[in-house]
Amino acid sequence: FAEGDDTCFHKIPKSVLKEVAESLNIPLIEVKCGRNSVYEEEFEKALKYAKENGAEFCIFGDIDIEEHRKWGFDRCNNVGIKELFPLWQENREALVNEFLDYGFKAVIKKVNLNALGIEFLGKILSKDIITQIKEQGADPCGENGEYHTLVFDGPIFSKKVEFKVLGKEEVQGYGYLNILN
Repeated sequence: FAEGDDTCFHKIPKSVLKEVAESLNIPLIEVKCGRNSVYEEEFEKALKYAKENGAEFCIFGDIDIEEHRKWGFDRCNNVGIKELFPLWQENREALVNEFLDYGFKAVIKKVNLNALGIEFLGKILSKDIITQIKEQGADPCGENGEYHTLVFDGPIFSKKVEFKVLGKEEVQGYGYLNILN
């Protein structure tokens, strides 16, 4: 988390993430953000904590960006925990369609304004929205940072995570959907 109560990269309120973790019946382990070297150190501290509390591996959602895979591998290797990349080398469009077909619900929370317009913020991910994203020349999964989502419901959630939209803002080339639960 950044200074304050939001996640560093997506500006998701801690209270919303706590509800997501509760609905998924998994613990929420907080990692402080900062410069890259500080973040790496904090991430490894969190991995050590998870390992001490019974975790055997860390799962990453990266699809095919080798630099991201190496970063996850290095963090896990440094603390002696197994890294898993279950989506690695899968077809990006097939993955997002499978995600939707399983019944997961996600809201577009952040957009890179060089790739997508601010009007995409707040949209619930659907096959129609994916088509619109592709028409803009962006990746259907947002794997290159075109957009980020908050998953708030799906078959593994015990309950839907409710939130209200407070507005949209632009910060240094990115658009953010401001939400609160």
